[in-house]
Amino acid sequence: MEKMYNKTSSCLSAFAAIKAQIKFKEKPQRHKDTRMEFLMLWDFNGIAKYTLSKSYLVFVILLFTQLTFGQAQTSDIASLPGAFSRMGFGARGMGMGNSMSAVKYGNVVSYYNPALSAFQNKNNFQTSYSFLSLDRSLNFLNYTKTFPFGTKQNEKGENEPRSIAGFSAGIINAGVSDIPQYDGSGEQTGNLSTSENQFFFSVSNRFSGKLAIGIAFKFYYYKLYEDVTSTSLGFDIGALYSLNDNITISAVLTDLNTKYKWDTSEIYGTNGKASEDKFPLLKKIGIAYKFDEPNIIAAVEFESSSAETSYLRFGVEYNIVESLFLRGGLDKWNLQNPDFPVRPSLGFSYFYKLNNMIIGVDYAFVIEPYSSSDQHIIGVNINF
Repeated sequence: MEKMYNKTSSCLSAFAAIKAQIKFKEKPQRHKDTRMEFLMLWDFNGIAKYTLSKSYLVFVILLFTQLTFGQAQTSDIASLPGAFSRMGFGARGMGMGNSMSAVKYGNVVSYYNPALSAFQNKNNFQTSYSFLSLDRSLNFLNYTKTFPFGTKQNEKGENEPRSIAGFSAGIINAGVSDIPQYDGSGEQTGNLSTSENQFFFSVSNRFSGKLAIGIAFKFYYYKLYEDVTSTSLGFDIGALYSLNDNITISAVLTDLNTKYKWDTSEIYGTNGKASEDKFPLLKKIGIAYKFDEPNIIAAVEFESSSAETSYLRFGVEYNIVESLFLRGGLDKWNLQNPDFPVRPSLGFSYFYKLNNMIIGVDYAFVIEPYSSSDQHIIGVNINF
C-alpha cells in the first residue's frame, strides 16, 4: 500500500489548492475507528483508497489519469489535467488506436485534427456511448459540415470550388456517479458525482487540393465538487497535406494555452487557496496510406508532450464489403518505457442507405489495463 501511495500521490498535484486542506494518512486495514475512510482517487484505470482527518469534509476527486507503477516519466502526463479528453473520440477513432490525425477518408472528426473537417463528404452527425466499469461514463457528440467557396476551372475545363471550408462542433462528456459520501461517524449520508466536459468548435479550409489548415476552440467545464468548479479555454492547430491520392501527412498542436484555475475559498473561507493547473501540450505528426486494392486504410501517428512522453499509435480499417468496415488498432505504445501496457482495440461499422441518408452503426472494443473490465463503445453515424 505504501508503494502504491507514493506512486499515486503525485496525481494530486493538479489540485494543489484542495490538497493543501487535506491531510492524507495511511491506515491499516484493521482500523475502523475515528477516521473517515473513502476519499476515492480514481481514473479510467484504477482506484486507491485514502483516509481523511475527521475535521475535514469528505469528498471525492475525479482524476481521469492512468495509475501505473512504471517509471516516473510514465505517470507525468497522467497526473496532469484534462486526461479524459486524451482518451480518444468515438468508436471509429478508438477502434483504430486513435491514429487518426492524417485520416481524411470516410467520416472525419476534428477532435483528432481541426484541418480534417474540410474533407467531410456531405453533412455528418455522430454520437457514441461508452460502457465502462466503476460507474464511469464517457460520451461523444459531433457534427461536421463543409462549405464550397467560389468557382474555378480545373485542367479539364470543368468548374470546381475555389476552396472548401469545413465546420465542426462537438461535446465530450465524462464523469463518475454513485460515489458514497460518509460523515464523521462512518455513516453513509448520500452519494456524490463529478463530471468533466469539453465543448469544441473548429473551422478549416482547403486552400488547394493538397493543403488544409484548421483551428479548434475548446471550452472545458469541470465540476469537481458542489462548490468547486473550473473552466478553461484552449486551442488546437492542425494541418493536413496530401502527397498524392493515396498518402496524407498531418501535424497537430493540441491544448495550447489550456489550464484550470481553482479556488477553494467557497469551502474553506479565508483559508482557501487559488492555483492553476496547466494541460500538457501535445505535438503530433501522422501519416495515412489508402490502398486501392484491397480497400484498406493504414495509419501511424507519433505523439510527444510537454510532460516528456512519447507514444506511437497504429490503426487499420478494411472495407471488406460495400457496407461493412473492420478495424484494429494499437494505442499508447510508450517509446520510453516498453513495460508500459499498450491498448489494443478492435471495431467495425455497418452502413445502411435510407432514402437520402446513410445510417451507420459503430462499435469498438478497447483493452483497458488496470481495470476490472474493458471498454465497449457503440455509436451511430448519419450522413445526409
